[in-house]
Amino acid sequence: MKRARVVALLGALPAAACARGGATIRVGSKNFTESLLLGELYAQLLEGAGLRVTRRLDLGGTDIAMAALQRGEIDLYPEYTGTALLVVLKATPHGGAAQTFAFVRDAYARRFGLVWLDPAPMNDTQALATTQPIAARYGLHTLSEVAVKAPQLRLGAVPEFVKRPDGLPGLKRAYGGFAFKEVRLLDFGLKYQALLAGDVDIVVAFGTDGAIVADDLVVMRDDRHLFPDYQVAPVVRKPVLDAHPEIATALDRVAPLLTDAVMRGLNNEVDGKAKREPADVARDFIASHGLGR
Repeated sequence: MKRARVVALLGALPAAACARGGATIRVGSKNFTESLLLGELYAQLLEGAGLRVTRRLDLGGTDIAMAALQRGEIDLYPEYTGTALLVVLKATPHGGAAQTFAFVRDAYARRFGLVWLDPAPMNDTQALATTQPIAARYGLHTLSEVAVKAPQLRLGAVPEFVKRPDGLPGLKRAYGGFAFKEVRLLDFGLKYQALLAGDVDIVVAFGTDGAIVADDLVVMRDDRHLFPDYQVAPVVRKPVLDAHPEIATALDRVAPLLTDAVMRGLNNEVDGKAKREPADVARDFIASHGLGR
């Protein structure tokens, strides 16, 4: 997402947000659409709860966001259980969604003094996706089939994917193969454009990407179960949560509403034909579910 869009986002704060006193809660996000949307959603919900909020959105990847949280430069941001498990804690997947959440919740509390609030039911799992014609041409339905056909394919990947343990290194370890003809590094916001334009043959995807539905893409089945569940939840600095327990009250209300289908729809509002601002999408979602009161 372009920096200009985020600057516009920062200026979209309603006047009422600054009407009440007290400490300022600094809300961060990573640098892709869904994280920006969730960061904005969290910020607006906290403002609705009477808290003063500063946005620190579009920070970068996981390492940057987590470092900012640990240094106290932000107070909370949306994180994924699978990312926490593999990238931050460098642990191996075990069990289902509930077990993964319990593991990362306890480890974050013990090692970092950070609190995970309620997770959403959505699963923004790592994936590879392609168009219907390319899937038919190469016979691609599973990651095992992609591993074999990779020398004929050009992969479009975000920079993190080529080095993360749940990215290309993990695929090679779990499946073998995956020696792509070419790997092109793309911005989060440009990967699907490159796929539809024919610049690449297959792209890194996430389970709740709006383009999956909007562009009728084929998502490769993880037939060897490499990827853990990627539920999202706010991760909060404990001293801030202790001082402002209303943070949990406000943000836990929205968690059950964020299903795969709902999140794909919200993401598509930003990345699809409408090209709406995350702040506007978040505001409409809050209003439509009566969360602003």
